[in-house]
Amino acid sequence: MNHISDYIQSRKSRHPGEPFNAFIYDLGELKRNAARIVASLPAGAKYFYAIKANSDKKMIETLLPIVDGFEVASLGEAEKVREISGSADIIFGGPGKTDVEIENALRLRVSLLHVESISELHRTNWIADRLGMKANILLRVNLRGPLPSGTLQMCGVPSQFGIDEADIPQAIEITGSCPNVSLRGFHFHSLSNQLDAPQHAAMVGHYVERARKWQTQYGFDLRYVNAGGGIGINYEKLEATFDWDTFVRLLGHIIEKEPEGNARCPEILFECGRYTAASCGYYAAEVLDIKKIGDSSFAVINGGLHQFLLPGAWKHRHPFFIVPVDGWLYPLSRIEINDQPVTIVGRMNSPRDILARNENVARLRIGDVVVFPYAGAYGWSISAHDFSSLEHPEFLYMS
Repeated sequence: MNHISDYIQSRKSRHPGEPFNAFIYDLGELKRNAARIVASLPAGAKYFYAIKANSDKKMIETLLPIVDGFEVASLGEAEKVREISGSADIIFGGPGKTDVEIENALRLRVSLLHVESISELHRTNWIADRLGMKANILLRVNLRGPLPSGTLQMCGVPSQFGIDEADIPQAIEITGSCPNVSLRGFHFHSLSNQLDAPQHAAMVGHYVERARKWQTQYGFDLRYVNAGGGIGINYEKLEATFDWDTFVRLLGHIIEKEPEGNARCPEILFECGRYTAASCGYYAAEVLDIKKIGDSSFAVINGGLHQFLLPGAWKHRHPFFIVPVDGWLYPLSRIEINDQPVTIVGRMNSPRDILARNENVARLRIGDVVVFPYAGAYGWSISAHDFSSLEHPEFLYMS
C-alpha cells in the first residue's frame, strides 16, 4: 500500500486545499493479476473479463491483450467493448434481452449469445432469420441443485436466471428445428463470491458431466461449457481469499478426465469480473470533519456510499487504511482522534451512509485521507452516482 500512500501525499502536496476524492486504479496490478490468472489456466480453458464489475475504458484497454475476451450483460456494454476493439471475442448474457439487444448483438458479431428461456430461443432464431444470420448460442441452465452456497445465488434456488434444468431437453430439441441458431453448449453461472476452491472445482466438474450427458442423449456438437464467474474475494480477511492454485490444479484433472464414448472435453469458459479487477482499485476520500456524538466518534469523508456502495450493499467490514496529510492551511486547531474507534460516514443526507462502523484507529485527523483497497470491482459501477446531485470523484490511473 506504500505506493498508494506516496501517490496521494504527492498529489495533495501539488494541490493543497483541494479536498481529495478519487478512485485510483493501479493498471500495473490489473495487468499482473490478469496475466497470472490466464497463464495458470490449463489447456482447454479460456478466461473472459465480465465488464459489469468495472467497465472503465482504460481497464478494458489494459485487459484486451491479456484475456480471451469479454462478457457483457447489455447492449451498452457490448458497444463499449466494440469502441475499443472491433474483433475481441464477446459473450453476451443476462435475462430479459430485448429484440433490439439481440439484433444488435448479432450485428456486433458477438461470439456467443446466452439464451435464457425457450421464448428467447424462438425470438433469437426469428431475429437471426430476418437478418440473414446464424446465432451461436449457449443455453443458460438453472440447475436444480443442491449447490454450494455463495453470497448471491442464481441457481439451486428459484430465480430469474436461465432455463429450468427440467426443461433443457425440450430446449435442446427446439434448437434442432431452428435453422438460424447453432447450439454450441451450455452456460452455468450458479452463484457469486465463492471462496471455497475445491467446492468450486467440483461444481465445474458437475457442469461438465451434466453437459456431456445431454450431448450423449441428443447427439449435438458440444463445444463449450461456460462455468460463469463467481470466484470471490474475502474482503474481511484478504489473506484467506480464493485458493486459485488449488482450483486450477483440480480444473486440470477435470479437463484430463476420460470422457464417456468418443466425446471430447468441451472448452471450459470463465467470465470473472471481481476476481480480475478488485485488487487493482482504491477508493480514497479526505476527512472533512470529525465529531463526537455521545460516546461515539464520527469521521465525515468527502465521499460516501453514493460513490462506493460495496460495503453497504454487501454488509461486510471493508478494510481501509489512513494516509496522513501533514499540510494544514487553516489558522484553526486541527481536530484528531487517537487510539479509539471511529465510524466513517459519507456526505449523503442519509443515516445509512456508513462505510465503516466502530473501527479502531491509531490516529485520524481532519485533512487525512481514508483509503479503501480492493475497490476495483463493483465500486463505482454499482453506486447511486447522482444521489443528491453530489460531485463525482476523480478517476486516477497508475501504471
